[in-house]
Amino acid sequence: MDTVFLQRIYVFFVVEHATRHVHVLGVTKHPTAAWVTQRARNLLMDLEEHRHRFRFLIRDRDTKFTASFDAVFTGAGIDVVRTPPQAPQANAIAERWIGTARRACTDRLLIISERHLTSVLTSYAEHFNTHRPHRSLRQHPPDPPPVVAPTSESTVRRTRILGGLINEYRNAA
Repeated sequence: MDTVFLQRIYVFFVVEHATRHVHVLGVTKHPTAAWVTQRARNLLMDLEEHRHRFRFLIRDRDTKFTASFDAVFTGAGIDVVRTPPQAPQANAIAERWIGTARRACTDRLLIISERHLTSVLTSYAEHFNTHRPHRSLRQHPPDPPPVVAPTSESTVRRTRILGGLINEYRNAA
């Protein structure tokens, strides 16, 4: 991601294949192997009771993914699988999220800093996980909100995300 000031910012995220749930792990201008490894540890701590759901981690061949990064996941019983060289289709779900986040969100905003990008992507990931329908999930979001049955007197409530860039609609209780 490039900012208004032409500075490149890197985003580290993970997508759960089965549920399409997105975890934005961090944003930085200077990613290092130690930074990436620490974010992996943080992810496993956050997922402590759900860790058993994961059997594989599919990752690309970036040099920042070192043996220590792989060791974090293998220590948790997760097999690390590297994608073939220059084959973005091998990790199509992650590539799809990148394209979706760009088209729906970051291409329409002027990103100023790491902090701003973190705020924007956190809001978008929450929308993506709780409201945006997914074809592979039968038009349901990964973490659907509680359903309120509409009545004849119920109204529809709109929630503006990112200053109205994205709108969510729900039945009011």
